[in-house]
Amino acid sequence: MPAQPAVTIARLAASEPVSFGPLSHYNKLIGDGVLPIFTGVQTCAPGYRTAKHWHPYVEYLFVLEGVLEAWVEGQDGEPARLNVGDMIALPAHTPHVFSNPGPNTLRLLGIHHSPERVVNRVEDTATSA
Repeated sequence: MPAQPAVTIARLAASEPVSFGPLSHYNKLIGDGVLPIFTGVQTCAPGYRTAKHWHPYVEYLFVLEGVLEAWVEGQDGEPARLNVGDMIALPAHTPHVFSNPGPNTLRLLGIHHSPERVVNRVEDTATSA
């Protein structure tokens, strides 16, 4: 039987926040090759909106607090609205945008099906923030 990897414990309180601009920050939990996933908690103030972007792997977003609105390229109509306990699974190479419509803080757990977080921005000033 092959050797199993060691148990990994990640503590949000011990992680360093990385600024994602004036309205958001990200706390990495697991990544950089420790396991075959990259996880972190993103905190977004009301009004935050990502640039249109995509990842070369599946991304899962779980809403921990607040409300998330998500758009996927090619989607017609209103954005998907996710509340606490909801999640969205975004297929690889799918351009998307998410935002916090407010009025409360949005916190979400992101799980990237990759040992490193890779973000490819779509140059589109109409949806970039």
